[in-house]
Amino acid sequence: MSDDDKPSRHRSVPSSRIGRLGGFTLLAGGVAGGMLSEGARRLASGERPSMDQLLLTPGNVRRLTDRLAHLRGAAMKLGQMISMDAGDVLPPELSDILSRLRDRADFMPPRQLDKVLQQEWGKDWRRKFRRFEPRPIAAASIGQVHRALTPDGRTLAIKVQYPGVAQSIGSDVDNVATLLKLTGLLPPELDIAPLLVAAKEQLHEEADYEREGQMMTRFGELLADQPQFVVPALDTDLTTPRILAMSYEEGSPIEALADAEQGIRDEVFAHLVELVARELFEAQLMQTDPNFANYRWQASTGRIVLLDFGAAREVSDTISQDYRRLLTAGLAEDREAVLDAAIDAAFVNPKALDRHPQAMRKAVDIAVTQMARPEPLDFGDRAFVPEIRETVMPIARDRESWHLPPAETLFVQRKVSGTALLGARLKARVDVRGIVQRVLEKTR
Repeated sequence: MSDDDKPSRHRSVPSSRIGRLGGFTLLAGGVAGGMLSEGARRLASGERPSMDQLLLTPGNVRRLTDRLAHLRGAAMKLGQMISMDAGDVLPPELSDILSRLRDRADFMPPRQLDKVLQQEWGKDWRRKFRRFEPRPIAAASIGQVHRALTPDGRTLAIKVQYPGVAQSIGSDVDNVATLLKLTGLLPPELDIAPLLVAAKEQLHEEADYEREGQMMTRFGELLADQPQFVVPALDTDLTTPRILAMSYEEGSPIEALADAEQGIRDEVFAHLVELVARELFEAQLMQTDPNFANYRWQASTGRIVLLDFGAAREVSDTISQDYRRLLTAGLAEDREAVLDAAIDAAFVNPKALDRHPQAMRKAVDIAVTQMARPEPLDFGDRAFVPEIRETVMPIARDRESWHLPPAETLFVQRKVSGTALLGARLKARVDVRGIVQRVLEKTR
């Protein structure tokens, strides 16, 4: 078993600013040392290695993944966000490194966990439970989750925030970005400044567990009439800014559905597509983190468990209307109207259309043609994705055409794109056109 494949383990989270900065320093030194060692080896054998060959060695891949998993918090979260938002832009090697962080985190050792719980609940915190399982049932970038049994027999999921995470958000994000740029792992053409701002904003919101509890309650109310969904119930008495207590809901990873019958996969994913549409146009409240771990499947009940509402946020009237215009034009197969709506909403730089009119129109035509097909959209058939990528490559290479949408749009688009990735994983076939039309008509 390689280091990258090892299961999560107990490691104390560096909580002080100096401790976390030291972690980044160790990583930079380790990467540099690995480069020197690899360079000497290749030169001795008569090779003239490129910088990429020196940087992206198996040893450096392990160092980067391991250190970010150890630091957790913003360091790990940024890696997850970049891998999902820019996966088609990044070098495959870096995309692979960052994607590993989606399912990789280390646990706090028992002593550190006990210290956090004492700070939040007091020294006699164990009296609040009949049983508290010390080993987490899940660990992620911001906190880890434990199962507990209350004296009155309720089974709870207790999410405990890693110490120092909230205070280190700004410096962690900046340190990761600097590290990736200095090591050359990020293409110099990729401007991630807006992504850094968005990451800091989202992380500060996610670090407030009382806010997350409120958002979870709002989603529970929104979906109260939707029996296909399960939203955990908040335990207000045990919840603090650094501890989120909620009902424990059984479920398997949503990816396990990939082995289910086609009809089940299609039905489940159709519910998720409709949920995204309702979030955008009806509730104007969206959970913007599409990490697969935020969905669970209850095979015994046929229901979908929704988790992790730290990234939930309001959707403005402007953004909701921008998407309505775009989708309405797409449903009408009006390609020019799609272009106009995309430019008016600042999704696309007008210079891109001026400088690359043929490529822009071809990309829109491919997307609209997919949307207009009478049969259900087959998310498992992604043959059109390389075609779109090849079509827009001249635009991506043209600095005059570079553009990033408004920050709020990045959050929404991340959810839309991430949901599509889940559909591809499940190879679902869904009447997206019909679902979108129904929701748009219902919310006019």
